[in-house]
Amino acid sequence: MISRAGKYLLFTFLLSLSVLILSAEVRLPAILGSNMVIQREQDFRLWGWAEKGEEISITFNNTAYPVRADREGKWMVTLPAMEAGGPYEIIIQGSNLITLKNILFGDVWICAGQSNMGWPLGLLPDSLTECNQANYPEIRIFQVPCTVQYTQAEDLQDGNWNECNPQTISQFSAVGYYFGRALHKDLNVPIGLVNSSCGGTNIEMWTSGQALSSMDEFANIAEDLKNFDPVKATAVKKREIEALLDRNKGTAPGLEGENALWADPELSMIGWGHTELPRQWKGTDFRSIDGVLWFRYNVDLPEEVVDRGIILELGPIDDSDMTWVNGHLVGQTTMNQYANRIYHVLSNILQKEKNVIAIRVSNKGRGRGFYSLPRYFRITSGDIEIPLAGIWRYRISPEGLHVNFPEIVGPDKKPSLLYNGMIHPLLNLSIKGVIWYQGEANTISPTGYDVLFPMLISDWRLQWGRDYLPFLFVQLPNYRHPRKQPGDSNWAEIREAQAMALDLPATGMAVTIDIGEAENLHPPNKLEVGKRLALTAMKVAYGKEMVYSGPLFRKMEIEGKHAILTFDHVGTGLTAKSQYSYLKGFTIAGADGKFRWAKAFIQNNQVYVYNDLIMDPAAVRYGWADNPDDANLYNREGLPASPFRTDRGKVNTEQINE
Repeated sequence: MISRAGKYLLFTFLLSLSVLILSAEVRLPAILGSNMVIQREQDFRLWGWAEKGEEISITFNNTAYPVRADREGKWMVTLPAMEAGGPYEIIIQGSNLITLKNILFGDVWICAGQSNMGWPLGLLPDSLTECNQANYPEIRIFQVPCTVQYTQAEDLQDGNWNECNPQTISQFSAVGYYFGRALHKDLNVPIGLVNSSCGGTNIEMWTSGQALSSMDEFANIAEDLKNFDPVKATAVKKREIEALLDRNKGTAPGLEGENALWADPELSMIGWGHTELPRQWKGTDFRSIDGVLWFRYNVDLPEEVVDRGIILELGPIDDSDMTWVNGHLVGQTTMNQYANRIYHVLSNILQKEKNVIAIRVSNKGRGRGFYSLPRYFRITSGDIEIPLAGIWRYRISPEGLHVNFPEIVGPDKKPSLLYNGMIHPLLNLSIKGVIWYQGEANTISPTGYDVLFPMLISDWRLQWGRDYLPFLFVQLPNYRHPRKQPGDSNWAEIREAQAMALDLPATGMAVTIDIGEAENLHPPNKLEVGKRLALTAMKVAYGKEMVYSGPLFRKMEIEGKHAILTFDHVGTGLTAKSQYSYLKGFTIAGADGKFRWAKAFIQNNQVYVYNDLIMDPAAVRYGWADNPDDANLYNREGLPASPFRTDRGKVNTEQINE
């Protein structure tokens, strides 16, 4: 009989032996697997890991390709280019046998960006019909897990290639699917789609540390990442949050049934903390808290406002909210973090002094918080606006309280973390190109996007070793409620920066200024987005001569009181898309730099812009707003003009409210 100590030693020996055997096995990265599409007409690589010095044989298309693992246990072999077709098998033989089955050769596209790229087909309004019809065995899909890595990862955390069918497509990118489907139908070749997107992330997260280190504002951060210890950082933040909870957590829930105890206007604020709103949780002390937080704010109102009532505009809130004014529930939205909270408050519950707004926010998972820009966080009543941006009081409820400590150092804290975990492991993969849909997260602070975006494109091309890797992107759609007067716009600035990236070769832009929604950060018309990207791909990536873009501003000339605009990509002619057949969405400024709404008309495929009060036009803007819902300049092929301004760095941005 073996003693307990002997059993333990035997178990330890067997465990050690199994680890040695496991470590000696040939292993492939997650991105290489059965059902995959390999890029046609390019030499392609197979790579992986094995015991150092191990001899491995790859058999493909009746030819053997020997390779030996290096001192670090890595191996790679390059196979010759193939025409579109299949299916094929690839056999990898080392100490173990791996057989990759059902392999096709076609075109492989990386689908990257934030949530509008990742938005799944199954969440669209017509998803049941679309998914049921998605039987395309020659379209193959791969979902990259949203992954944070502090160093450049060699492999993805997980992932499998799947044929596109009703069972596999519902959770895959709708934009990617519609793009790939259009290409597959036009080209009649297999299409591989790799969705590497992650919601709520800014462009810095997707750029390599090597590229960012060339910018002064990121150089130190990129250097610090090399020595960053996430375990130690999490421990420090954990202590900070525990102290925060000790200070600002209530002992009982603020809502008991229908009794909103923490909305009581006479409630004492002892134990309530201070925070600035609107803002997302990231960057705050409670950034990793799941559960319920309450916020309160006191505001005085003019008598005329009290008499006619108010509209409370809070913007999107992640995830759910209940809102009270002076103890009266005035609105609530459940599990819709993308809906603008716009609550009408009747005069009978208002008073001139000390109106108490109380908001109960319930959240879970990534994101969290108030997504409004400060200028839209307000009370409106007629032509009166009262800002609510500022310091609010807050209290943490004990109900459903959970702290996600691993998230404390998550993807919204450091640059390059998503590049490291979600792009770097793909660099050995031969691809046709990239489609990119991102920018919403950078609208909070658009400064620098005009540098960061072309930097990312150039960086990825450098990393993939392809100077002219096709890079196609979506220009941000219209969003938020339209403004009655001309003004500045963070969304317009991001769109401008995106359009500027067209100066790089082999780039293309899908304009979506006409298919957004005022109250939906994730507009559902992903079909048109995918179609416009595919149209751009046919020209940029496949060289087909066609009209693939809407009008893009080229130059402005002045004749008297008219600013005359010339455009590229007019197709068979410019047109005004509206029931009245006249142009809208233009503003004009004179030498004083004050913008007024303008009249505009088309003549000889140019646009003439004027305002009878301006005799010395100096600058024109078109669609320059978060939501220029009246912008209607198109070419006759039905593609919308990209918003633009002629005055960058030339005149100030003061607006005329007339």
